[in-house]
Amino acid sequence: MESKYLEYKEEILHLFEEEGYGFSKIAQHLINKYHLKVTKHSLRHRIRDIVKYYLADKEIVEYNIKLSKNNQKQADLNRIKNKSFREHSRVDNALSEYNAEIIKLLKTESLKTSIRKHKSNNKSVLIVHISDPHFNELVDLKHNKYDFKIASKRLQKFAYHIKRYAKLEECNDIFIAITGDLLNSDRRVEEKLSMATNRASATFLGVHLLKNFILDLNSIANISVGCVSGNESRAYEYGFTDIIATDNYDYTIFSILKLLLTEIKFVTSGTLELVVEVNGHNVLLIHGHTLRKMDSSIIAKVVSKYSRNGVILDFMICGHLHETMITDFLCRGSSLVGANAYSEKALNLSSRAAQNIYIMKNKERHDIRVDLQHTKGFRGYPINNELSSYNAKSIEKTYKKQTIFKIII
Repeated sequence: MESKYLEYKEEILHLFEEEGYGFSKIAQHLINKYHLKVTKHSLRHRIRDIVKYYLADKEIVEYNIKLSKNNQKQADLNRIKNKSFREHSRVDNALSEYNAEIIKLLKTESLKTSIRKHKSNNKSVLIVHISDPHFNELVDLKHNKYDFKIASKRLQKFAYHIKRYAKLEECNDIFIAITGDLLNSDRRVEEKLSMATNRASATFLGVHLLKNFILDLNSIANISVGCVSGNESRAYEYGFTDIIATDNYDYTIFSILKLLLTEIKFVTSGTLELVVEVNGHNVLLIHGHTLRKMDSSIIAKVVSKYSRNGVILDFMICGHLHETMITDFLCRGSSLVGANAYSEKALNLSSRAAQNIYIMKNKERHDIRVDLQHTKGFRGYPINNELSSYNAKSIEKTYKKQTIFKIII
């Protein structure tokens, strides 16, 4: 598809899908924001074409309208049926290839890892919030770089500060709360077909990073891990047999970690929400895309939903928007990535790489933001062999080429 307005594609799709803007409203927004020399009527048609082209599912709506025309009814029905079959078959084949790679790589991994046990003192528990790592994303901005190596350094820096706070608080128990988007999204079927092996490799690199991070923290504390799925890591609603992947790459990584670290407690609902009790506090883990603007009215609805089922929430943690926000009831983590083109141009957010820590005491909670933007002095976890064997992309290569689960204390 050729259009001089494709440079605004991500923003157009965000406004249409997430904000519910109509074509005319999007057109007026772009004209005002970028001072475009075009009529609203003309731009509206171009926006409609872009949305139709990049959101294939919306095409079905148009087909259903055409069905009212008797002379086209049968032809349209057949075309939709054939297209749906082709698309589903292509996605199914791509995901099967992905899972075949996962199984092949898993066979090379050792399932024997030594886990240290520590005596709990019952004074406090640390919640370590992992939000939006997007491990397979490449960012090359003037003020921010990101690839697997930088992710490794930022995780190691995060662990360093976690251990300092744990020592200060005499804490021997840590709950790692993962709120989704461990891998980046690939929305096009063609991308999924061509990236099957790379996506499987990215999955295992993410496993390597998190495994090293977990073992690092295990050197000073007992570890338990909880996870919910994000919106970026979805893999369509397909089921498979004799494989560990469901329909979300977050769940795949979580499942592999659970196999590798058998002596560590892992809890998940397998969906978008999870409630855990941490040192007497009921904590809701949620990715955040269903909370939209995350204002008090939305939060109240979530609290009400759980209270009707007999669960009183004390605290909510989420991610999604790549910008830290700490309030009395809701704490949102930033991302391991930091600023990228989408967060700056589409969302107008000034993001920095950061993650959160929550110190959970008896009837007290202390929230801490840890800045991870700069990693001077940190070498990162030893994953160079994995980077080479999986042929992972990096900044250097780019330059060269141009339901409550209780945490028992």
